[in-house]
Amino acid sequence: MALMPRRVKHRKSQRGRIKGKATRGNRVVFGDFGLQATQGGWISAATIEAGRIAAQQYLRTEGRLYIRIFPHKPITSIPLETRMGKGKGEPEYWAAVVKPGTVLYEIGGVTEDAARICFQRLAHKMPVRCRLLRRRSH
Repeated sequence: MALMPRRVKHRKSQRGRIKGKATRGNRVVFGDFGLQATQGGWISAATIEAGRIAAQQYLRTEGRLYIRIFPHKPITSIPLETRMGKGKGEPEYWAAVVKPGTVLYEIGGVTEDAARICFQRLAHKMPVRCRLLRRRSH
């Protein structure tokens, strides 16, 4: 089942703009390695789930995967071949708004080589460019 909020204040939202770099959620906190977005964009709930499945299939039982983004934004669309007017479309899917620098996924308990291969498989599914990030030592 795709991720989505249990309840929301407003059923439809405006598109908005993605400005600036991420100031929060931009460092590895839970795992040892992270997948960081270098571009901004929307990532749908289905894409987040596809990434989770790809990572779990590669990791099998070792290591732990953390998902650091959640789809809060409803994306609406009007059916094809519909005339102008008649208002805003119905919510089609839910998306996470990602700024450059946001950590999307984290992995703990695996070697760097395993994390690199896993994140390469994951980054291939993402609609934004990504890079590997290591946890900073205190």
